[in-house]
Amino acid sequence: MRRRDFLKTSAIGLTGLAFAEPRWHAGTIRKAVKFGMVEEEGMSILEKFQLLNDLGFDGVEMDSPSSLDRDEVIAARDAVGLPIHGVVDSVHWQKTLSDADPAVRAEGVAGLRTALDDAAAYGASTVLLVPAVVNKNVSYADAYTRSQAEIRKVLPMAEELGVRIAIENVWNMFLLSPLECARYVDEFETDAIGWYFDVGNIVNYGWPEHWIRTLGHRILKLDIKEYSRSKRDQEGPYAGFRVPLGEGDCDWPEVVKALDDIGYEGWATAEIAGGDTERLREIAERMNRILPTVQK
Repeated sequence: MRRRDFLKTSAIGLTGLAFAEPRWHAGTIRKAVKFGMVEEEGMSILEKFQLLNDLGFDGVEMDSPSSLDRDEVIAARDAVGLPIHGVVDSVHWQKTLSDADPAVRAEGVAGLRTALDDAAAYGASTVLLVPAVVNKNVSYADAYTRSQAEIRKVLPMAEELGVRIAIENVWNMFLLSPLECARYVDEFETDAIGWYFDVGNIVNYGWPEHWIRTLGHRILKLDIKEYSRSKRDQEGPYAGFRVPLGEGDCDWPEVVKALDDIGYEGWATAEIAGGDTERLREIAERMNRILPTVQK
């Protein structure tokens, strides 16, 4: 499916939804959080949606498969008017599409299908996917061929629903350069698959602005986190993430400039430690400082 046909299908798929995303000003980035970051005890789904809206977030991203009642989530979305812009495949780390066992890969495909179905019901435009994991028992070459083969099984469903599969760069020892990431996506020959660029995940071994310019139009959405190389050097690799947004080694002005260079305007979702109302308020404020955002 080529770009024109995919966009036409997407528009048809959204027709008739009880909720539609508002129109946004060009050149802006819409900020969101993962739903699981809302950690206020005793709150209903509706109350959590309302809290995010009150704090100025433009949308939210859900996990799927999940234990949440889908109808309740949709009702909260409609009552508050807060878009569910995306869905995160919640089984892609455990049921990897690169596993040597075909049964495990089949479970991963089933999870991805569920995520796509939920995304369509929510009015979301993407499903975030970690495509493969390379380890001692799974070679790089096998991860590449197996994951592409499994994703191809699901692409017809994604195309029919008008929901894109968005591949994320994570610490999975796979797709370690932006040139290879671009090639991996391009080989599917459809706009139903693109990239979910995680800014902070790159800082450990590269510069996000370089990746952004290489991936270009393939970037569908952004995950936002920070990274400190000095904390990494002193405390270990994962300690690098334990730094507030805007206080690490991510050069946010250069990131924003690179995004502007490729004409990016869309969603940026925090993927960091959540918490109570005050913590979420801090996240919103920090995101406003580092990114050009929608004025609601």
